[in-house]
Amino acid sequence: MTSLVTHLLIFSLTRASLCPIGAVLLPSSGLDLGYSQMYNLQFEEAHQTFQVWVQTHPQDPMGPTSDAAACLFAEFDRLGVLQAELFLNDDRFKQRQTEKPDPVAKRELEKALTTSEQLADAILQQASQDGNALLAKVLNLGLKADYLALVEKRDLASLSVMKSAGVLAEKLLAFNPTCYDAYLAVGVENYMLSLTPAPVRWLLRLYGAGTDKEQGLKMLQLTAERGHYLLPYARLLLAIAALRDKNEDQAKELLAGLAQEFPNNPLYRRELTRLLRRDS
Repeated sequence: MTSLVTHLLIFSLTRASLCPIGAVLLPSSGLDLGYSQMYNLQFEEAHQTFQVWVQTHPQDPMGPTSDAAACLFAEFDRLGVLQAELFLNDDRFKQRQTEKPDPVAKRELEKALTTSEQLADAILQQASQDGNALLAKVLNLGLKADYLALVEKRDLASLSVMKSAGVLAEKLLAFNPTCYDAYLAVGVENYMLSLTPAPVRWLLRLYGAGTDKEQGLKMLQLTAERGHYLLPYARLLLAIAALRDKNEDQAKELLAGLAQEFPNNPLYRRELTRLLRRDS
């Protein structure tokens, strides 16, 4: 199992410039509202919100990145690839069967990512340490890696993209360590690759890939506690990690919080119910 839904989503919005620190996701305005809608599986509303942001902030690469995230999440929802049980058994993950990818969704995803990359590169030519542009590129790589692994089931191809996202995230964090959403990229790389067999981990280290499970969990915890737009997603990943480690109490706590915060998303409540039934 080489990739889980790796590094998605996002960053500053009411100010499209520096990574914010937030304990909860607040559906206020701008991209904030779009991400809340996306986590609630209200994809049409999320696209509309993100498109308004793109129109009013045409130079911000985070606008099209966010719209690409909504495209990917909608495809995840349609294919049912975010079921926790899928990630608890490595053999089941490798043998997973899904419907064919939607070619329209793929075109929209690629179009949004291309636009974001062009905007981000133009900014970085003038300011090489622009945090907003760098995070957009990190998230773009994460979205690509997730699509390759979880939609097209091209795990090896996803690995290379995942590593690039981790390297870029570390560059961003080197001068902006309070961009807590960016820790997700490094955390997922380390945690997910730590699950591979020992000889494979050794080879991955030769290529510079992080394979430290404990380090990965610490990075995920940072995003889960202090992230902003990736905070809910980091908590879902931690819940899955807790289930893999047989820590059902932690998983229940995380899933209960997510179910309460995003009542329109049945995924969290369904997984929580499944755990509670085990105890009855």
